[in-house]
Amino acid sequence: MTLDQLSLLRYGALASESGEDGGPYVVQVDGMRALHFEALTVQSQMRLDAPDALEIDYTRVMMGFLLFNPQPCEVVMIGLGGGSLAKYCLRTLPNVRFTAVEIDPRVIALRDAFGVPPDGERFRVVCADGADYVRAREHAPDVLLIDGFDRGGQPERLCTAGFYDDCHSMLAPGGVMAVNLWSGDRRYGLYASRIRESFEDRFVAIGAEHDSNRIAFACKGRDFPPRRRQLSERARMLAAHHAIGIMSTAQRIQQRLERRALYRPDLWDDDRRGD
Repeated sequence: MTLDQLSLLRYGALASESGEDGGPYVVQVDGMRALHFEALTVQSQMRLDAPDALEIDYTRVMMGFLLFNPQPCEVVMIGLGGGSLAKYCLRTLPNVRFTAVEIDPRVIALRDAFGVPPDGERFRVVCADGADYVRAREHAPDVLLIDGFDRGGQPERLCTAGFYDDCHSMLAPGGVMAVNLWSGDRRYGLYASRIRESFEDRFVAIGAEHDSNRIAFACKGRDFPPRRRQLSERARMLAAHHAIGIMSTAQRIQQRLERRALYRPDLWDDDRRGD
């Protein structure tokens, strides 16, 4: 029996029949395949006729890290899910080496269902706690993507001030972090303030256009924020190769920075920065 023959499949002994143990399972409906921990929340989604596309809005917004670093060499992602961001980066950024860190071996066991490629020279999946992996600082990536969720939401270990300090330390100079946060979490403001403090206020957060996620971008180094002209030029360049709404993402980042500049005139002073 194949995935195409069922609307709901579980791989191996991943979950009880009703899924009450919180184990991951796959749902397939109308040409879409999704990863769930529980019925009401989709963790990852893949269109069968375009398996490398970014179907969920927040994943497209997370690719806004390219506005801060258009040519990364090394990306680390905490949280594999269905591998949407990994597959997209591997297809569209041919010079990137990508490491996905996933704590749950049951999620990793579903990689074939979502077309996650095998480990190789440019890609690998590491089964580890993301907080421990970041703290170990085995390498210094240009980009750090934080998208770790379980049935209860964001694990506390991936939201502490110490974790965000470790993320800052791990990144290469000039590196950028993108964090997927849920705006409905009553602790959202606390998490955002922790990121801002760890990254010395080099931080901006915008909402996804069609869901309740908010993406926080934070940069390590003094070249933040990019100049207005630099941001718009990068957006135009990227839009030619990435049909993921990058212009809209850039506009919302700019609007957010402009609002912040009303209270922090030094935040985006292009004249003083030589633009």
